[in-house]
Amino acid sequence: MLAAPSRRRWLAAALAGAALGLPAGRTHALPLRTLAFPRDHGSHPDLRTEWWYITGHARADGRLWGFQVTFFRSRVDATQALRSAFAAKQLLFAHAALTDVQGQRLRHDQRIARAGFGIAEASEMDTAVHLRDWHVMRSPLDGPGHSRYRAHVEGDGFALDLTFDSTQPVLLQGDQGLSRKGPQERQASYYYSQPQLSVRGHIALAGRRMAIEPGGAHDNRAWLDHECSEALLHPDAVGWDWIGMNLHDGRALTAFHLRRADGSALWAGGSVRAAGAVQTQVFAHDAVTFTPLRWWISASSGARYPIEWRVDTPAGAFTVHALLPDQELDSRGSTGAIYWEGLCELRDASGQAVGRGYLEMTGYAQRLRLG
Repeated sequence: MLAAPSRRRWLAAALAGAALGLPAGRTHALPLRTLAFPRDHGSHPDLRTEWWYITGHARADGRLWGFQVTFFRSRVDATQALRSAFAAKQLLFAHAALTDVQGQRLRHDQRIARAGFGIAEASEMDTAVHLRDWHVMRSPLDGPGHSRYRAHVEGDGFALDLTFDSTQPVLLQGDQGLSRKGPQERQASYYYSQPQLSVRGHIALAGRRMAIEPGGAHDNRAWLDHECSEALLHPDAVGWDWIGMNLHDGRALTAFHLRRADGSALWAGGSVRAAGAVQTQVFAHDAVTFTPLRWWISASSGARYPIEWRVDTPAGAFTVHALLPDQELDSRGSTGAIYWEGLCELRDASGQAVGRGYLEMTGYAQRLRLG
């Protein structure tokens, strides 16, 4: 993502720091550098905000399900000079959600803790992040992308115990993994994706455990974003809209824009990569357009969300259609934000379904105020 807060995703943890009254600290432009793996799969505690964001869809019990597991890390500037082991130098947050497409219901849960004492940790060596008994772990895999992820969540009324294997190389977003998120150079992040992950394992609902069922080539697919940044939102931005889509033909499509208060685009971007390709086509900031087509109003927050979009990109024009209107997440108990994040179908210009993935929309219930 652009994910956090939530995604895939970029400022959610910083939002939590702001909500707790923590100072904004320094901001500077990130240098262009070559991402090195497995080190860059791990945590970057010198940067303000980071997240690991997995979304996807799978079939179990003859039904289609969507799922999200996200871990955020936020550096607390005010405590960095303290020597006490009890100083909250890093905060960890976790969100998880399960979308029951047939039952038309979203379930979600959240957690927060300071890092340390075995309660919450994010390794700097590789993806190994946990918050109490929730975790996402990476191990090497002999194949494209070289990664196997294991996610385990015991949420309120649901559980996820899933394994994801990479089927394609790591996708470096932006300029070799340095992704601009605004008109100023300091508004950027280190950002890579692992699209077209295969999915297996189990989901549980109200204590009933259901195995992921074998299906077609695109029935059980997931997407991982890992992003870290020192920057905050441009002051004119109130939120963003982002999609990460696994296309049925093996392509991976990312698109996003940051919005001003009047709904106009402040900055946009994204990418597309064909199946089997190493090179990624990166979209210019003025080459992506989001146009809302249909709206839904949340009875909980009163926010009005576009749940169907036309997204024009250099890779073509697509329609993003939410498979459940109410996929709003209230994370005021952790990151402080209310946002919409849910499973969607991607359709081409003729209306044909060509992929599935997640749409994230922030800044509709309230303007994001960071720093």
